[in-house]
Amino acid sequence: MEISGIFSAIVIGVVIGVLGRLVLPGRQRIGILWTIAVGIAAALVGSGIAAALGVADTKGVDWIEWTIQIALAAAGVTALERFKARR
Repeated sequence: MEISGIFSAIVIGVVIGVLGRLVLPGRQRIGILWTIAVGIAAALVGSGIAAALGVADTKGVDWIEWTIQIALAAAGVTALERFKARR
């Protein structure tokens, strides 16, 4: 993977992570690095799911892929927050 690919994965991860946190009500008690990590994982997994469903490459904006990624990020933030709350 080239440096531009790594940089774009981080940027997309930040965007997906932040959007995932925004759709959740209330305050989430995880840091920005965890948000980025969850966002990157959600972006990668969401892209894989979208490709498997055949909706990854469409004309214009890939709204279905973005929706899948944001939903996964919200689920990841919720799971991480609950995991950290138990500790």
